[in-house]
Amino acid sequence: MAARHVTCPQCGGVAVWSPENPYRPFCSERCKLIDLGAWAAETYRVPAQETEIPGEAPDQPAS
Repeated sequence: MAARHVTCPQCGGVAVWSPENPYRPFCSERCKLIDLGAWAAETYRVPAQETEIPGEAPDQPAS
């Protein structure tokens, strides 16, 4: 079976998607570490919706 090739999410290069590539979906350890550093520096953020806590009144604007 031929190895599948995907685009590296960091540099846009070609990455091999197979068990032989320990860095997948990245093409190299460098790209993997750059991405990890971006998460650690909070460059990437997962959007969250604010939820109301049952029993608490919603915030009232100041008059």
